[in-house]
Amino acid sequence: VNLTMGIVNELSQSAKANPFSLPCVRTADCAAPKGSNDDGLVPYGSGKFYALCGIGGMLSCGITHTAIVPLDLVKCRIQVNPEKYKGIVSGFRTTVAEEGFRALAKGWAPTAIGYSMQGLGKFGFYELFKIVYADAIGEELAYEWRTTLYLAASASAEFFADMLLAPMEATKVRIQTSPGAPPTLRGCAPMIMKNEGISGFYKGLPPLWMRQIPYTMMKFACFERTVELIYKHVVPKPRADCSKGEQLIVTFVAGYIAGVFCAVVSHPADTIVSKLNQDSTASAGDIVKKLGFGGLWKGLTPRIIMIGTLTALQWFIYDSVKVAFKLPRPPPPEMPASLKAKLEAQASKN
Repeated sequence: VNLTMGIVNELSQSAKANPFSLPCVRTADCAAPKGSNDDGLVPYGSGKFYALCGIGGMLSCGITHTAIVPLDLVKCRIQVNPEKYKGIVSGFRTTVAEEGFRALAKGWAPTAIGYSMQGLGKFGFYELFKIVYADAIGEELAYEWRTTLYLAASASAEFFADMLLAPMEATKVRIQTSPGAPPTLRGCAPMIMKNEGISGFYKGLPPLWMRQIPYTMMKFACFERTVELIYKHVVPKPRADCSKGEQLIVTFVAGYIAGVFCAVVSHPADTIVSKLNQDSTASAGDIVKKLGFGGLWKGLTPRIIMIGTLTALQWFIYDSVKVAFKLPRPPPPEMPASLKAKLEAQASKN
C-alpha cells in the first residue's frame, strides 16, 4: 500500500509540475460563468483531486451496478443456461417461480463491494494516466492524438481496477448461477477459498481483462469524443455558457451512446467470464469451443439495455460528484495556438 501511494504521489507531483495548458485536459471550471475565477476549485492533478475522482467513481459504479442486480442475474443465467432461461421475460418468470422474488437480489453484496472498488480504480487512475500520458507527449500531440490518449489512459486504469474487482465478480457469478453455491457473500466466499484457494477468485481475471479493458476503452474514448461532437454540432452555445443541468444532460446522453458500443464490444468475453465462474473446471478455450460463435452472443439484448443505462448513469453520477466537490471539469478540446500557427504557416507556403 505504501509503495502504491508513493507511486501515485510521485506521479501527482510530476503532473502538478506542469499545470497543463493542454486543451484536452486543462484546468477549468466549465460550470462557472465567464469571468469567474478558480477560487474554491480543487487543484487539478493534486492528490486530493485524484482521491475525490476515485470516490466519484466508487459511487457511480457501486450504486449503478447494485441497482441492476436483478437484470444482471437474469443476463448471467441466460448466458450459462440458455436452454432454461430463453430470454429476459422468461428468465425473470422462471427465477421468480422457482426461487421467489428475493432471488432477484442474489449477489447484491459482492456486486456492491466489487464494483465500488473497481470504480475507485477505474476513474481515479483514468484521470491520473490521462494527465501523465498527455504530459509525456506534449500539448500538440495530446490534441492531435487525443482519442489514442483516452484509449491508453482508460486501458491502463482498467488493468488495475480489474484486480480489485475479480474476487467479488467470481463470488457474485457463483452465487447467481451455481445451484449448490451458498446464496450469500459470507457463505460463498469462504467456500471458494476452502475448495479452490486464492486462485479461485482470480481464475476469471484474464477473461475479465478481455471483457473490461475493451469495454472501458470504448466507454471513455467514445464518451469523450461524443461529448465533444455534441457541443460542436448539437448544443447551440458554448459549454461555458451552459448551466450545470444542461451540461449534465449532455453527459447522460453521451454516456448512453458510449454504453451501447461498450456492450457490443465486450459481450463475448462477458459470456466467457460468466461460464468460467460457473464451472470451476472449465477453461476459456473449452467454453468458446462448446458455445460456438453464436453462443457467445447470448444475452446481448438485456446487456445492451443494462450497459447503456448503466454507463449513462455512471457518467451522470461521476460528473455530479465533480460539480459537488468543485473538481475541475475540462471543456471540449481546442487546437493549441502553437499547432494552429504551424498549420497556418504550412498553408501559406503551399
